[in-house]
Amino acid sequence: MARKDYAAEKEKCKRFLQEFYTEDDNGKKVFKYGAQLVALAHREQVSLSVELDDVAEEDPELVESVCENAKRYTGLFADAVHELLPEYKERDVVAKDSLDVYIEHRLMMEQRGRDPADTRDPRNQYPPELMRRFELYFKAPSTSKPKVVRDIRAESIGHLVAVRGIVTRATEVKPMMAVATYTCDQCGAETYQPIQSPTFMPLIMCPSQECVTNKSGGRLYLQTRGSKFVKFQELRIQEHSDQVPVGNIPRSMTVYTRGENTRLAQPGDHVAITGIFLPLLRTGFLQAAQGLLSETYLEAHSITLMNKSEDDELGNEELTEEELRSITEEGFYEKLAGSIAPEIYGHEDVKKALLLLLVGGVEQAPKGMKIRGNINICLMGDPGVAKSQLLSYIDRLAARSQYTTGRGSSGVGLTAAVMKDPLTGEMTLEGGALVLADQGICCIDEFDKMADADRTAIHEVMEQQTISIAKAGIMTSLNARCSILAAANPAYGRYNPRKSIEQNIQLPAALLSRFDLLWLIQDKPDADADLRLAQHITYVHQHSRQPPTHFTPIDMKLMRRYIALCKRRQPVVPESLADYITAAYVEMRKEARVSSDTTFTSARTLLSILRLSTALARLRMMDTVEKEDVNEAMRLMEMSKDSLQPDKSSTSRAQRPADIIFSLVRELATEGRGGSGGVVRMAEAEQRCVSRGFTPAQFQEALEEYEELNVWQINQARTRITFV
Repeated sequence: MARKDYAAEKEKCKRFLQEFYTEDDNGKKVFKYGAQLVALAHREQVSLSVELDDVAEEDPELVESVCENAKRYTGLFADAVHELLPEYKERDVVAKDSLDVYIEHRLMMEQRGRDPADTRDPRNQYPPELMRRFELYFKAPSTSKPKVVRDIRAESIGHLVAVRGIVTRATEVKPMMAVATYTCDQCGAETYQPIQSPTFMPLIMCPSQECVTNKSGGRLYLQTRGSKFVKFQELRIQEHSDQVPVGNIPRSMTVYTRGENTRLAQPGDHVAITGIFLPLLRTGFLQAAQGLLSETYLEAHSITLMNKSEDDELGNEELTEEELRSITEEGFYEKLAGSIAPEIYGHEDVKKALLLLLVGGVEQAPKGMKIRGNINICLMGDPGVAKSQLLSYIDRLAARSQYTTGRGSSGVGLTAAVMKDPLTGEMTLEGGALVLADQGICCIDEFDKMADADRTAIHEVMEQQTISIAKAGIMTSLNARCSILAAANPAYGRYNPRKSIEQNIQLPAALLSRFDLLWLIQDKPDADADLRLAQHITYVHQHSRQPPTHFTPIDMKLMRRYIALCKRRQPVVPESLADYITAAYVEMRKEARVSSDTTFTSARTLLSILRLSTALARLRMMDTVEKEDVNEAMRLMEMSKDSLQPDKSSTSRAQRPADIIFSLVRELATEGRGGSGGVVRMAEAEQRCVSRGFTPAQFQEALEEYEELNVWQINQARTRITFV
């Protein structure tokens, strides 16, 4: 193979940067890189990203060379930009920092103090890294597919590669020396040492002409102000669990990011990183300690955040009018809920609750105190009611989420572990599942199988949303603002109707009160339902998709974007609803006191109602909570306990809603609360019925039915019910 002429290659790079243009709508030429060079010259932009798709239009061979020898071409492109910048500078930059002043003085000294014939020692010349005030990165061509960490092997060394993975650790951003500047204590000459590897050997003796001729043996001292530092951060990425072959553990890889690429990814993010795969050069003692092995790393050029399930980038683009219309048409609440795990039959109310969990309530932080907005849900049910399927679907749907199981996670694995940092050797905190799911959802399966010692770690997260740690000299509190979705079996494997609810659940009341909704899903035999369920399952099995329904489910991507849009809303509870909610809560407390065998009702229940109703308002993209939202929130709370109530149908005939509403209104009349004996205020009666889980429509039907039977009469204004 003929040797490459790199000077000619540099001319190619220059020509590309100067001449590449695209045409806008009016057919005018837009010089994409020309405009960026002007911005670089005026310090309005720091990094220049060269898209290899653009290079491919002009010179496909150059793209191939860049991909195969990326490190060398980064230098060539950077030199080309450096030489072109003076041509693009239209005005002087006013804001000067210390580095500018240094560079100016150096150039003045150089022009003043030397005759043109004099050649300088290369170490006393200015290295290009010192004089540059920009960074150059490549963006991989769109034809190249991201690889798995496992597939990056020796043949990729020096190449431009794209990797997908999940970030497991990100260090702090620290300054890293790029060029060391020394001054001599005898002759005052400056010496420069560009640094390529993570360690370097400082120069000691002055190499300048003066010191060498006089043999004065001047000593060099490092000047921190004259040296150049760049931002540096180290990431570790690990391959996705679905890409790991059977019986192996996930591989990980070190990524070095510099300059503008730092602080782009947090632990827990799914990323695609384009960069140069290089061996790590260590010198001196570290090389000896390392032996014959060499480590490798990826020098990042561009980092993009990805969605977790599909291979596309995170969609930040706004929803179009058409997409919004398709979502917000009639009955959209049912439609959205039905689009969650459509291949699972039934569980409509559970899906509605999960939809609200994804949207979340409004978080409030009035002076110093904090009221959480995240909704926690516990699904407890018999085996085979698709709890884990729902959990894994939510894990795929949510933008940020972690999935763990009860036995497989220890208390430290959920909260945070104190580790020794391999880089610096100091003690650091490694975040666990709850910390990685910050601002997202943590799904915990087999919640009942967890050891009690580990379960206590979750208490603080569920209410205070932080994790406080005092271990190994580290006192801190980490943010864990995540919603918790837990799935558990009842204590005896399946629900035992002869035992009380407390005996069946066997979770501490302190933990249960922190769940906004506790769904008890009982698997009762019922001929019609069983037939429909069996047909549904066999259809899914045959066709690998859900049976046709009366609406088309919304796909995951659209749903994700709609939920992200909903989360921006901050609805408030209006004054008019405050009394209504408090009355409903007092009613619930009273019922809990009367019937001994229900789940625990506390002030947290009131906050749960508020959270659920603000989530419903968010879902409708409204800024105020309405009465329907509160009613729906209370209906969900009622329905979550509904499957707990002992089955009345086995003992007596099933009561119609109208009959139950009648008995509720009659109770009110005998109490004499709603008015004087035999007269009940309409609002009071409706509130009582709605808090029991009936819809206003059912209430109106019952009113009319009993009015026709002449059991009661309603006044003209429809404000009072009078018993006959």
